[in-house]
Amino acid sequence: MRDLIRINQPLIGKEEVEAVTAVLKSGILADKSGSGPRVLEFEREFARFVGVKHAIAVCTGTAALHCALLAANIRGGDEVLIPSFTFAGTATPVLLCGSRPVFADIQGDTYCMSLENIENSISRDTKAIVPVHIYGLTCDMDPIMELARRKGVTVIEDAAQAHAATYKQRKAGSLADMACFSFYSAKNMTTGEGGMITTNDDDLAQVLRMIRTHGEERPYWVSRIGNNYHMTELAAAIGVVQLRKLVGFVERRRENAKTLTEQLGVSGRLILPSEPEGMRHSWYLYTVRVRGANAGKRNKIVEKLRNKNIEANVYYETPVHLLPLYREVSGGKRGMLPETERVARQVFSLPVHPAMTPEDISYVADIVKKAIT
Repeated sequence: MRDLIRINQPLIGKEEVEAVTAVLKSGILADKSGSGPRVLEFEREFARFVGVKHAIAVCTGTAALHCALLAANIRGGDEVLIPSFTFAGTATPVLLCGSRPVFADIQGDTYCMSLENIENSISRDTKAIVPVHIYGLTCDMDPIMELARRKGVTVIEDAAQAHAATYKQRKAGSLADMACFSFYSAKNMTTGEGGMITTNDDDLAQVLRMIRTHGEERPYWVSRIGNNYHMTELAAAIGVVQLRKLVGFVERRRENAKTLTEQLGVSGRLILPSEPEGMRHSWYLYTVRVRGANAGKRNKIVEKLRNKNIEANVYYETPVHLLPLYREVSGGKRGMLPETERVARQVFSLPVHPAMTPEDISYVADIVKKAIT
């Protein structure tokens, strides 16, 4: 039996170990302002990589989104427009702000929200839009930003899965008022756990740094709501090294995705992921869709792959609007988002991470083709 091919696998080398060891020896493991020397270095390099003025490091991707919503002054009575085809972490911070998540449908080809989806769901109470760059592919952002400017609405990219993805030669994280990244261990780059907010707005950057430190304007002088959302020096040290490897990681993912597409394309039974013109996928996940399938048929295929030591997964089997909490607080019900619900019954994701060899990719393709027949 082959070793398990994981859906995602962090690549940690001696450089990361040495960076963490140096922090441990320094004795500076964290900073009460959240701005220790390693954190500052990571923020500077990440901002430069994305092409923005500011990057603010925090402890998780969910914390990043919560900070961004607070910085946008989202509060009770406000609506925040998000997709339902995402991880619940996109919706949780909306509730933490006391506001209401409103779920928009997605496009069947990209699995992202589009201008049409947003126009169908926006209202006069909408104060923010959070487009999710799902699986590593950016949303079509320019039309969304044009609409938001007309409506006076803040746009926050959920770029948790889109490290190094690009849109019209601009990187994810530089396309809206703010953007939020996750560095969880499964992501294209990792700090173990961690997050980052990026922005070009000087005032927002100042507010975000206050929010991650209990709302302190200066030490022990709290002037707004905040939390302890600091990134540790240990995490930032790993992040600096991982960021320098990110382009290479993503190029390997792109090569693996291209090979998998070539080998699966002949089956005709799957709808394969695409890369629209002007967009460059970062392939956090390689997600296929079974033509005309229901969830039961899809789940049997996934089970066959797992029995052959391929860790195929379904992201996301239950859309957020149908989860118990969001049925209660947002009135979610079946049939409300037809394309989201259809896609959720048909998709499953395959590994294309940079630790995979050409032999691994061929094995995955071969088993998939057998499973779908």
